Amino acid sequence: MLGLPTWSIFAGVFAVAFGVTWALVPVTIRLSHRLGTIDVAGGRRRHQGAIPRLGGLAIFGGFMVATLLTLPYPRLPADTFRLAGLLLGCTAVTIGGLFDDRLQFSALPQIAIVLVASAIAIRYWVFIERVNNPLTNEQIVFPLPLIILFTLLWMAGMTTTINWLDGLDGLATAVSAIAVLVFFVHMLRTGQQSVALLPAALLGATLGFLPHNWTPARVFLGSAGAYFLGFAVGGLSLIGGARAATALLVLGIPIVDVAWQILDRVRHGRSPAAGDRGHLHFRLLDQGMPQARIVLLYCTVCALLGGLALLLPSRLYKLFALLTMAAVGGLSLARLARADERSHQDPGNPH
Repeated sequence: MLGLPTWSIFAGVFAVAFGVTWALVPVTIRLSHRLGTIDVAGGRRRHQGAIPRLGGLAIFGGFMVATLLTLPYPRLPADTFRLAGLLLGCTAVTIGGLFDDRLQFSALPQIAIVLVASAIAIRYWVFIERVNNPLTNEQIVFPLPLIILFTLLWMAGMTTTINWLDGLDGLATAVSAIAVLVFFVHMLRTGQQSVALLPAALLGATLGFLPHNWTPARVFLGSAGAYFLGFAVGGLSLIGGARAATALLVLGIPIVDVAWQILDRVRHGRSPAAGDRGHLHFRLLDQGMPQARIVLLYCTVCALLGGLALLLPSRLYKLFALLTMAAVGGLSLARLARADERSHQDPGNPH
């Protein structure tokens, strides 16, 4: 019989991740200056001054140290195997992101980084093997080719979502923290106490970094941090059975925003990977809403949707909530886009 973590163990994992991350932030700032990985204002970025962009390495370090300290804790062999795949995949995607921070890769190498890390995770059973049909409550088991395809799409999608969300101070960090908190509660409710140590560690790491990343930010996540957060959130939603519907609901607004941006760019003949200020958070900022208020708005919506995912009694209700959220989010983005296009077409508009 495997022992179950006590609240003191959860608190200890959280505290270690928080403390290590907090302590590593000054190190990442010095490393950013040494490597020349500094973000200056221009393009989509409208911050003030030159900001170091390797802060995400502190989150990675805090998470890894706290998680490795839990290795002596009893786990099922399958859970240990999947944990190894998650950690290896996170390490690969973070190293790739660090090179991206240094060399500024184009879209294809960025995608390759995520796919390679995802392939590592799949090798260690971190994958989408089956889903529950919300209409019949029956399980649908996928053949191997679809397992690989759906997992690659899921991990790439989650990583892209967090990476594209990283446009305002503290936004991607705060939303990721809410997501892993929901995963943590879900895992405890479903009796996955040993697996719940992982979101506890990532929650501590994100909250240890957030004060340094809050507006006005002293340090940015960078590609290494954004890739790691997205990959870790995607992996945790699979490794602990946090369920796709739960992850899709809590991250619903950022996911709808990513889908809208891809469709909108293709519709206008642009590359789906081309950066612009069409994201919801940029549109709200350009309309005069303060950064902190936008981040708090995102956090509030994500927390409400995460609470809904935890409280809804059936998969069918979750499906209805997902469809409603997607419809409302899509219509809101379309309305904002039309208003922005009209403002640019108006000759009397000062912009």
